[in-house]
Amino acid sequence: MSGEPTDSAPWQWPEPVWRAKVDHVRAGRRMAPAQWPGGARCAVALSFDSDHETNELRDGGGSVARLSWGQYGARVGMPRILPILARHSVPASFFVPAVTALLHPDEQRRVIAEGHEIGLHGWIHERNSLLPIDAERDLMLRAAEVIERVCGVRPVGVRTPSWDHGPGTLAVIRDMGLLYDSSLMADEDCYELLLDGEPTGVTELPVDWIRDDAPYFLMDRFGSSRPYTPPDAVFDIFRREFDLAHEEGGLFQLTMHPHIIGARSRIWILDEMIRHMAAHKVWFATHRQVVEHVVAACPVDMKE
Repeated sequence: MSGEPTDSAPWQWPEPVWRAKVDHVRAGRRMAPAQWPGGARCAVALSFDSDHETNELRDGGGSVARLSWGQYGARVGMPRILPILARHSVPASFFVPAVTALLHPDEQRRVIAEGHEIGLHGWIHERNSLLPIDAERDLMLRAAEVIERVCGVRPVGVRTPSWDHGPGTLAVIRDMGLLYDSSLMADEDCYELLLDGEPTGVTELPVDWIRDDAPYFLMDRFGSSRPYTPPDAVFDIFRREFDLAHEEGGLFQLTMHPHIIGARSRIWILDEMIRHMAAHKVWFATHRQVVEHVVAACPVDMKE
């Protein structure tokens, strides 16, 4: 991405500049398998971003109220989420900042003991896309060490705290030997990530704000953001997303947050979504399991 002008407006950029921005991290070959395990029509990958107190800590904040809201995710949200998953025998992936793991180690050990996956989610939920490359690399490596030490399992995937990549993010992911990223939005099925036009061997399991509880329910009491979508409407959005994924034979991925979905008026969404999906022929899997399957089912020489 060299040669980028620093003193010109975007409409003044020469073509090589805007092309370099577009092509830096790009979706490569689609990795949509012809079939899912067990003859399932659709794969379901549920995930939870266990941010807890780090939402406040990452910007240097010390609001007691916001820290208590983060603690709610560990104290109330997780104890509601895990029994629902256990009752339905559904595995899920939990993306955990290292500071969360240090604050709540027993929670992470329980997650692993109950058959779920833990993936990387930064050090302190930092805004990774704004970091210098060396700082981001250092935090990712330290976070991986903490998760492995706390959980006894080395993470193989990452969801960046910003749901975004900086200039060096994908190179760090590739160099760490991680199997997948789950932060970008170029498709609804998995795809291989390209770095400056070259395949990386890193699979993207894409997210989307539509399939995330936070945009519908988050609140900023000092700003203009207020929850505006009732829980039954959010359930309807998630259900419709799943229904078409099932019809198309694709992947349905969903992101939730313990301090958000764990509330009394919202936790039923998780339970009812699982009931609705289980009534269809689906494969419930962790993000790792999905990626391992698509990598095996879609070798490099396979045509799109």
